[in-house]
Amino acid sequence: MTRTSEGLSPELHAYAVAHSAPADSLLTELAEETQRLFPDRAGMQIGPDQGAFMTMLARLIGAREAVEIGTFTGYSSICTARGLAPGGTLLACDISEEWTSVARRYWERAGLSDTITLALGPAVQTLAALPDDRMFDLAFIDADKDGYVAYWDALVPRIRPGGALLIDNTFSHGRVIDPAETSPQVQGIRDFNAHARDDERTTVVMLPVGDGLTLARRT
Repeated sequence: MTRTSEGLSPELHAYAVAHSAPADSLLTELAEETQRLFPDRAGMQIGPDQGAFMTMLARLIGAREAVEIGTFTGYSSICTARGLAPGGTLLACDISEEWTSVARRYWERAGLSDTITLALGPAVQTLAALPDDRMFDLAFIDADKDGYVAYWDALVPRIRPGGALLIDNTFSHGRVIDPAETSPQVQGIRDFNAHARDDERTTVVMLPVGDGLTLARRT
């Protein structure tokens, strides 16, 4: 299953994907295996258009040090790691051994095992345990939605000036604009969106990519 951008027709989404840098056979196989192994969770995986965007963004900003919160089966980490400058590293944070066991197999096949370091455990604790001077050029947040504000607050001080943060699912499948939606996940996204918009340390734009992708630049 390919995740389409929220509010975009399947036909127009397919056209956009067909006219963007294509996913290679490894990413396609990873998406298919994720669908087969975790059919109820496969929608958590980013789409090929978003993956291509993440690789390009990493290259555009010259990212060398990156971090992601929420790795799942590894699609986003491969896309980010492929865009890093030579010698770059990606710290991948997740809590699931089951999901990331798939990611590790594909990192090996992609030749990225020496580029990506997996940290299993609560991401806020992982970040807090890093040296105070550990900084990143690029961060990606795609984990539990009611934890987004905490992840943001832990990451923003560690992003270099001119660095970037990407935050996934900031549309919450369109539910953010429905006042009847009051679940912790949806409210967590609403709280985050307002929190990021009002943070004077960053400049933020919300993009209609996937399920809403917020891009922030550290000022």
